Amino acid sequence: MARILSAVPDHYDTLGVPRDADAKTIKSAYRKLALRYHPDRNNGDGEAEERFKAINEAYAVLSDQEKRARYDRYGDADAQAVFTGDIFDVFASVFGGGMAGRHGPRQRGMAGEDLEVTAEITLEQAREGETVQVEVDRFAACDHCHGERSEPGGEVKRRCDTCGGVGQVRAQAQSFFGTVLTTQTCPSCRGVGEVIVTPCSVCRGAGRRPTTDTVDVPLPKGIDGGYRLRIPRAGNVGVDGGATGDLYVYVEMLPDEHLQRDGDDIRSELRIGFAQAALGSCFEVPTLDGPEVIEIVPGTQSGSEVRLRGKGMPRLRQVGTGDHIVTVVVETPKRLGKRARTLLEEYAAETGEAIEARETLVERIKGFFGGRKRSGSDDGDAGTRHDAA
Repeated sequence: MARILSAVPDHYDTLGVPRDADAKTIKSAYRKLALRYHPDRNNGDGEAEERFKAINEAYAVLSDQEKRARYDRYGDADAQAVFTGDIFDVFASVFGGGMAGRHGPRQRGMAGEDLEVTAEITLEQAREGETVQVEVDRFAACDHCHGERSEPGGEVKRRCDTCGGVGQVRAQAQSFFGTVLTTQTCPSCRGVGEVIVTPCSVCRGAGRRPTTDTVDVPLPKGIDGGYRLRIPRAGNVGVDGGATGDLYVYVEMLPDEHLQRDGDDIRSELRIGFAQAALGSCFEVPTLDGPEVIEIVPGTQSGSEVRLRGKGMPRLRQVGTGDHIVTVVVETPKRLGKRARTLLEEYAAETGEAIEARETLVERIKGFFGGRKRSGSDDGDAGTRHDAA
């Protein structure tokens, strides 16, 4: 039974999504259908081209919040009026160019794969926005055939006999619903439409070879660990004119011996003695700009902070710089010489700080409770004598 097509298309039905589909679902459905019905993959099939046009018109409406709202409210006639532009522009906006078709540049061959590496950087490199280098294992164009895949000087390519130069083949299968036709990438030419007559003797017709290269990675000032940077066209080279992939660099911050990062601020510790804290003193502390002299005022308590303005990290893609915060830790000596102990005992006596040994304190507590017990016994004896009288 033939299906009767409505004169007024339903954009949701065209993309095969429900009316309450979110933007992610709509885009995913569009990507699958657009690739399937693209004119470059259907060798002049008029029906596929009309379907491709309908798919792009549907996505142009449903991917725009205002257009989708008008379409949902007023129907297709009003939505048609708000769709303008070239359907291949819609395709390019989603796929980033490439196989744009007759109205733009087409991408031949197989695109190169994207790659991922990790870059370990220091606080200094992040602060200055330096350019660091990473080693990348990737595929580069064969230097013997220059990516052409054919042996230089020999017959280059001929049309693929399997697909007839289309790059795709149709397969027929039987199902419960009858005969099903599917379109697949040609296994002989991998979708190129041409086959190599005399493969390159170096790359064996692959058109590329494995290599290890050094890639420069410019760091934005103030970058922190956990960010991912994209280096365009630094991935694997494509085949038969396909675009080169990108390189994604994951940034990891190396630990520093003295400094810790806290957002845009830098933190460090300064350990001092209690005499220095009580009397005050000056100290040299490490910063990203080199040694810095700070003053500890008399009476500084452990846990106090000294803030060095503007000595931290630049705010990533913003104006301003964080601070360097020095936390003061007052340390108590674990061992004292005889002279130092005597002086501390004199200090304690002058300030009224009681220095009692544990045994002395325990005996005093026992004496306190023992006195209360004797007092209670005396009261009991007095009562007994009164009763006897």
